[in-house]
Amino acid sequence: MTYQSVNPTFINVAVALVACVWLFQLQCRRASFAVQVFTGMGLGVALGAVMHWVYGVESPVIKDTNAYLDIVGSGYVKLLQMIVIPLIMVSIVAAIVKLKDTAALGKISALTIGTLMLTTLVAAGVGIGMANLFGLTAVGLTASAAEVAQGAVLQNLQASATAVTLPSVILSFIPANPFLDMTGARKTSTIAVVVFSIFIGLGATGMALKKPAQFASFEGFVDVAQAVTIQVVKMVLRLTPHGVFALMAQVVAKTSTIDIVKLLSFVLASYSAILVMFGVHLALIALVGLNPVQYLKKVLPLLIFAFTSRSSAGAIPMNIQTQTQALGTPTGIANFAASFGATMGQNGCAGIYPAMLAVMIAPTVGIDPYTFSFMAMLMAVVTIGSIGVAGVGGGVTFAALIVLSAMNLPVALAGLLISIEPLIDMGRTALNVSGSATAGTVASRLMSQTDVAVFNSDARLDLQMADDALPQGAR
Repeated sequence: MTYQSVNPTFINVAVALVACVWLFQLQCRRASFAVQVFTGMGLGVALGAVMHWVYGVESPVIKDTNAYLDIVGSGYVKLLQMIVIPLIMVSIVAAIVKLKDTAALGKISALTIGTLMLTTLVAAGVGIGMANLFGLTAVGLTASAAEVAQGAVLQNLQASATAVTLPSVILSFIPANPFLDMTGARKTSTIAVVVFSIFIGLGATGMALKKPAQFASFEGFVDVAQAVTIQVVKMVLRLTPHGVFALMAQVVAKTSTIDIVKLLSFVLASYSAILVMFGVHLALIALVGLNPVQYLKKVLPLLIFAFTSRSSAGAIPMNIQTQTQALGTPTGIANFAASFGATMGQNGCAGIYPAMLAVMIAPTVGIDPYTFSFMAMLMAVVTIGSIGVAGVGGGVTFAALIVLSAMNLPVALAGLLISIEPLIDMGRTALNVSGSATAGTVASRLMSQTDVAVFNSDARLDLQMADDALPQGAR
C-alpha cells in the first residue's frame, strides 16, 4: 500500500485512537480528573486545528472524520442523558426521605429558582450593555444561502413560540403522565420528573409513622437504588476526557475562520458578556461567605465539559456529583439546582443571547433599543421567557423566538448568526451550567447546609468508585 492510497480519514481516526489511548493511560496512572479533562481538551483542539488547516472546513474528509469522532463525542453525551432521569428520581426521593423538615423543600425551591431568575435578569442587562459597548447591529448585514434558509426555518417556528405563555409553561411542569416525561418527550420533562419525585418522596415520608415497617423497606430500597445509580454515573463520567477530546476536535475542525472574522464583534461581545456573568456568579459565592477562587477550581472540569458538549441537560450528572463531592452541597439541593437550572434561568442561552439579538435587530425596524422602556420590557420578557427553555441543542433558538416574538421583532434576521452558533454556544452552555451550580451553592449556604469542611478541602470530583463516596447505608 503506497502513501497516496491511504485514506486520509483512516489516518485521522488512527490519530484519534492514539489520543484516546493516551487519555486512558493518564486514567490508569490516577492523574487528577482536571488534568485528564484539560489534556483531552488540548488534544481535541490540536487535532481539530490540524484537520482544519490541512483539509479545509468544507472538505469531505473532515465530514467523514467527524462522523467517527461523533461516536465518541455524541455517544458520551447520550450516555449522560441516559442516566439523567434515574439520577434525578432516586436522588430527590432519597433526599426527601432523609429530610427531617419537609418544610425545607419550599425554602430550597424558592432560593434555587430565585437565584436562577435573578441571575438571568442580570444576564439580560449585561447582554444589552455589551451590545451597546460593541455597537452591535443587524443593519447592513448580508445573508448567505444557509443563513436565508435558517431565517425561513425560524419564521416557520415562530407560531409555536408565540403560543408559549407563562401559565402554559407552569402548567407543563405538572406531569400528567410521568412515564412519558421519563422519556424526555417534552421540553419541561426534567422538571416534571422532579415534581413527580417530590410527590413520591412526600408520600413515603407520610407513611413513616403510620407504617414504619413498610417505610423502612422503602427507605432501604431507595438506598440501594441510589448506590447503583451513583456507580453507573461514575462509570459514565470516567469517559469525560474522551468525550471532551472528540467534541472539541469536531468543533475546531468545522468552524469557519471567515465566518468568525465576519461576525467577530458579536463573538467578542458575547464572550465579554459571558465573562462578566461568570464574575457575577463568583461575586454571589463571595457574598454568601465562600471562597470564589476555591469554588472556581472545583467547578472547572464541569465547565469544560459543558463548554465542549454544549448540553446543559447532559451536564446534570456531573453537575450533581461536583456539587455534592467537591462543594459540600447536600444531594437534594444539588439535584434541585442542576435539574431546574437545565430548564429555566439559563444565563447564557436564555439571558445574554436573546437580549443581544433583540438589541441588534431592533434598529432594522426603526426602534431605538437603548430607551428605558425598551430595555425594561426586554429584560422582563427575557427573564420570564427563560422558564421552560430546554437545556439541549435548539433550546437557545426557542428562547430567541420567544423574546423576538414578544418584542414584535423580525425573527428571520436571527439566521444571520447561524455560521458562528457552535462557537458561541459553547461559552453560553458553560455559563448555563455555572448558573445552576451557583444557585445550588448559594441556596445550600443560605440554609446553613453546606459542608464547609468539604468546600475548603482539596476534595475534587472522584470517579474511582471509592466506597467512602457512597451515601450512608449504600456501601
